[in-house]
Amino acid sequence: MKRGVEWNFEPALDRIAALMDVLGSPQRSYQVIHVAGTNGKSSTTRMIETILRERNLRVGRFTSPHLVSMRERICVDGVPLSEERFAEVYEDIAPYLEMIDARGRRLSFFETLTAMAFAAFADAPVDVAVVETGMGGSFDATNVADGNVAVITPISLDHTDYLGDDVATIAGEKAGIIKPGATVVLAQQQLPAAEVLMRKAVEAGATVAREGLEFGVLGRELAIGGQLLHLKSLKGDYEEVLLPLYGAHQAGNAACALAAVEALTAGDDPLDPELVRQAFLQVRSPGRLEVVRRGPTVLLDAAHNPGGVQATLEAVHESFGFSRLIGVVAVFEDKDVQGILELMEPMFDEIVVTRNSSPRSMDVAALAALAEDVFGPERVNRAERLDDAIDIGVGLADEAGEHTGAGVLITGSVVTAGDARVLLKVEEAR
Repeated sequence: MKRGVEWNFEPALDRIAALMDVLGSPQRSYQVIHVAGTNGKSSTTRMIETILRERNLRVGRFTSPHLVSMRERICVDGVPLSEERFAEVYEDIAPYLEMIDARGRRLSFFETLTAMAFAAFADAPVDVAVVETGMGGSFDATNVADGNVAVITPISLDHTDYLGDDVATIAGEKAGIIKPGATVVLAQQQLPAAEVLMRKAVEAGATVAREGLEFGVLGRELAIGGQLLHLKSLKGDYEEVLLPLYGAHQAGNAACALAAVEALTAGDDPLDPELVRQAFLQVRSPGRLEVVRRGPTVLLDAAHNPGGVQATLEAVHESFGFSRLIGVVAVFEDKDVQGILELMEPMFDEIVVTRNSSPRSMDVAALAALAEDVFGPERVNRAERLDDAIDIGVGLADEAGEHTGAGVLITGSVVTAGDARVLLKVEEAR
């Protein structure tokens, strides 16, 4: 049964709440760590899951959107549901979906996936579910769960047509995941967002842990394949933590993830430092500054709004130090494309504009016109297909010579990163 497209929906909780009621409220059968924010949600969710699994807990993970396969969104024990299990879970809840539909409250695509995740986690059963919001918070379908811990990653402008056109308004929507008596873990925020989040936490009687105050990154240095961290958390300090991801933003995500796990853990004792080190050593976040090829170095990144692009470019500058960088870019037309391109201009020596497989992808001619205004026509290349664009980007890097330190960054959307992973056969190569 068709459920429409993910990006076109009516924000409300009544439909998913009705479905959860007839399913027997599976989302209440395990502890929940709920993650909202504008950027860093998926990486933080993956980090939380990895630490919990290292503590020998059974963990469910729900993230969105996916890079390649829909099944990536619902994971148990770190593994996406098999094709057979994914179909079984849908078939199990299908009669109940139809029951709610018959009341004139037709469930959306994302609501259906959310219900499948909650049902699959209850059936597993998991000890803890780490659940990423799809968009916003208050009216996000995942908010039928009451998180024991609410994590809010950095908030910036995105999805303004649904969430509001300023950071404070968006923060008010995302603050909806803060439930009475919960612990809220707050990443560093812009002041207007921080004020809204703190007010909501006080109103809910939540315990607040703030990055930079109650927890944070005390130190970090570059390391082969990532960075070495010194983390201060809620119950102790953890030194020599190797995180195989790049950038200050990922260090902040790591601090939030560790604080979230400690907040969920009874007692005042810190976690075993060696357990923490082993957990972070295993962390992977596909499509987030992921090195997929060498000679020249090719990176994939899912950044799709100015906040994400800024963090990505800072990480590239710090961790790679390319003497020449080529951008391969495909973006959704409903994003702040002008703002994204303006951030990219100082970093990219040349840009190849293209499109990805989504119908939301901006037309190549329109994107090229915007890019030429920002970069100048002589620095803009275009390709109607992403595979051709990647070839052009790699060719431009190769022209610079093998020893000049040239690189290629493929970015602009989660779909762009996912499409490139398929084209470059990343999983097969590994």
